[in-house]
Amino acid sequence: MGLFTVAEARQELVRLMPVLDEIVVRRADMVELSAALTPGGQPSPLGGLAERKATEARLDELMTEVQQTGAELKGVAPLLVDFPADLDGVPVLLCWLEGETGLDWYHRADLGFAGRRRLPFDAL
Repeated sequence: MGLFTVAEARQELVRLMPVLDEIVVRRADMVELSAALTPGGQPSPLGGLAERKATEARLDELMTEVQQTGAELKGVAPLLVDFPADLDGVPVLLCWLEGETGLDWYHRADLGFAGRRRLPFDAL
């Protein structure tokens, strides 16, 4: 997969939002179902082992759907998605974190999340 422009990454993020929203819901379901299956765990109205396996399979499908766009799913709790890009000749990752309303951050590919910065105005 190639690099995204800022505009392309933002467009892809909008398209992916229903998928990302479902990942958040399924993630919570998975935690609840897993807790219910532990010895002494409180039963869940979501079901048991079969529902946990189905939820896990659906999560795998959703994560694959994100990856197939060329975006990189870097974290699931919290949800973190990076879009490979280039800013002024520097390899960067346009970075979206669960709870953010838009794609306004980036970090150099070699620095990781700790090097996260706001996109410069001229990149918008």
